[in-house]
Amino acid sequence: MATDSLSLFTGLGLSEHKARETLKNEALSAQLQAAAAQAQQVLGPSIDKSTGTLLYNVASRLKDPRRLSFLVGYVTNKKILTDLQLSAALEYLRSHPLDPINTADFEQECGVGVTVTPEQIEEAVEAVIGQHREQLLKERYHFSMGMLMGEARTALKWADGKTIKNEVDMQVLHLLGPKTEADLEKKPKAAKTRPEEKDLKASRTAASNGEEPATSLSLMEQLRGEALRFHKPGENYKTPGYVVTPNTMPLLQQHMEITGGQVRTRFPPEPNGILHIGHAKAINFNFGYAKANNGVCFLRYDDTNPEKEEEKYFTGIRDMVEWLGYKPYKVTHASDYFDQLYAWAVELIQRGHAYVCHQHVEEIKGHNPPPSPWRDRPIEESLLLFEGMKKGKFAEGEATLRMKLVMEDGKMDPVAYRIKYTPHHRTGDKWCIYPTYDYTHCLCDSIEHITHSLCTKEFQARRSSYFWLCNALDVYCPVQWEYGRLNLHYAVVSKRKIIQLVEAGAVRDWDDPRLFTLTALRRRGFPPEAINNFCARVGVTVAQTTMEPHLLEACVREVLNDGAPRAMAVLKPLRVTITNFPSSKAIDVIVPNFPADETKGFHRVPFLPTIYIEHTDFKENASGQVTELEVTCSKSDASEKPKAFIHWVSEPLQCEVRIYERLFRHKNPEDPSEVPGGFLSDLNLDSLSVIEDALVDCSVSGAKPFDKFQFERLGYFSVDPDSTERKLVFNRTVTLKEDPGKM
Repeated sequence: MATDSLSLFTGLGLSEHKARETLKNEALSAQLQAAAAQAQQVLGPSIDKSTGTLLYNVASRLKDPRRLSFLVGYVTNKKILTDLQLSAALEYLRSHPLDPINTADFEQECGVGVTVTPEQIEEAVEAVIGQHREQLLKERYHFSMGMLMGEARTALKWADGKTIKNEVDMQVLHLLGPKTEADLEKKPKAAKTRPEEKDLKASRTAASNGEEPATSLSLMEQLRGEALRFHKPGENYKTPGYVVTPNTMPLLQQHMEITGGQVRTRFPPEPNGILHIGHAKAINFNFGYAKANNGVCFLRYDDTNPEKEEEKYFTGIRDMVEWLGYKPYKVTHASDYFDQLYAWAVELIQRGHAYVCHQHVEEIKGHNPPPSPWRDRPIEESLLLFEGMKKGKFAEGEATLRMKLVMEDGKMDPVAYRIKYTPHHRTGDKWCIYPTYDYTHCLCDSIEHITHSLCTKEFQARRSSYFWLCNALDVYCPVQWEYGRLNLHYAVVSKRKIIQLVEAGAVRDWDDPRLFTLTALRRRGFPPEAINNFCARVGVTVAQTTMEPHLLEACVREVLNDGAPRAMAVLKPLRVTITNFPSSKAIDVIVPNFPADETKGFHRVPFLPTIYIEHTDFKENASGQVTELEVTCSKSDASEKPKAFIHWVSEPLQCEVRIYERLFRHKNPEDPSEVPGGFLSDLNLDSLSVIEDALVDCSVSGAKPFDKFQFERLGYFSVDPDSTERKLVFNRTVTLKEDPGKM
């Protein structure tokens, strides 16, 4: 049988290698065999190569097997002759998933029966060349010939591409003559600028000219608008894998009437922990994609597990979303819909798609558990038992409601409802049964008429249940799209593991600046714009991304360089007395806040006979411990040019400075092969240094928590919330330059 199929496929024009590869794909192989069999009934056993290629493209690109016979008929009857026509046909069928097909409309969209004569091609190419004649004569063969072809093809949609190319080549040769040596020289390539760099430069130029930036879209928003080709609202059925039912089109029409065709996304965190850097990517993606497409984004708390939810997490999550610069269209909760979700669960049982089960959690774990012995229990019995679950007649773990389906990862009959005798923060004691993520998420998306349900890759296995559940209840079905998570080396972000770090005393709390939670990054002094820029540069890919922290720090420096005013501070002070100080009183030195842009203002620094410098800036010998210096000063024009410049403070404020290093010693602290003793054994004991008697210029005396400064020669620092009126506390955000040892 395999030999016959191999001969059949090679007879269509496939190479032997490609034919063998096709045989390994059972679905593609079966579809191609069916297409070839139908074609042979019309064309006989021998099929020409061009037709064979089209048949292969039909079999490999057609997503709806119901339309195979229809499309093969057009190929074998020579009504569809080119790949361009086939692409148009496939797009038409994808856009019209319901029967019957309007054949007249289909044929018009696919160019069936359209003949393009050589004279038409000649005239079209001549017209295009005429439009660009002056530039062609100037640039000659360095001009983009592809652009000429593209414009000619636009004018003649169904013309053969090779014929157009030949005509373009011939007419260009007639106009310019043969290529000269200058024509053969390679055109110098312009230096490429990354989109985010181009945007930053444009923003800076506009700012320096006193103008408003041309766009208010963030880098992530611009990237999302440019790079992603998601379905348009109301065209959910064009998505691969989307399930079309007889009710799909009426439901989509109703959905469009409600939303007005706007893009709708949602950010759906569980309120049982603090957001981390990975969530920043999700926030940027959901809010950014919606904003870039003039849509809206919901902040929806997935509050279906009352055992782990606390009010501080609800507040903290919203604070971080708004800190990153996004305002939710509406703040909602899964618990807002508990009544509707329960009613739908009853309906699911009535339709024969769910049942009450008494297996324990341990019995249904894994991907290949045996079917539940209660899977086929009568509908009326499950309805009574489910009502009993709601009324508190069962103990926790004694009964669950399960859905009748097998998920993509092999998990069978996921749980829809479980019993929990824990008061809910919003609904109190009203419920003792709570819906699961597998049941709740898609239905909340449906209620809120979400167009693009964006989630991380680990939820791909739930896509089938997502579509199944909406269709089983005949409600509007959104589209789930998956993307890879964002992780960082030298970090842990799991809620459970951060709690372990706190309990072990390795960090102070969720906002300890050595962590990569968003509250920790804010406390350390990372600007929200820098985090957003970092997410934009990482981009959105299907594969999981693990980045080096120094790439995030580079984004921080970029923002702070333009936004953090300069000041001077001394971490390890050495007292210096100027014995011949030239004035009887303090001299005010006027210092620009930003040396590169004096339009941003100045501050005064007092200069007195006693100043303080960094202890490391003076060294007389290897063994001596210098405690104080007495020096003389001279005018700059009467002295030799100094070999280097140092910073100093005079009449300073005493402050506390906290210097942070990496919390972990290895790149992957959670990897047993890299850290056999577990992540707690990998702690860097020198990750925090506290300098309690540092000195800082008095110009920062009015600083508030989270104010940011560049301390000359030392790095970027942020005011910590621990600061008091009597003493400021500064966190070092990042060094001025990347440490090569961290590469």
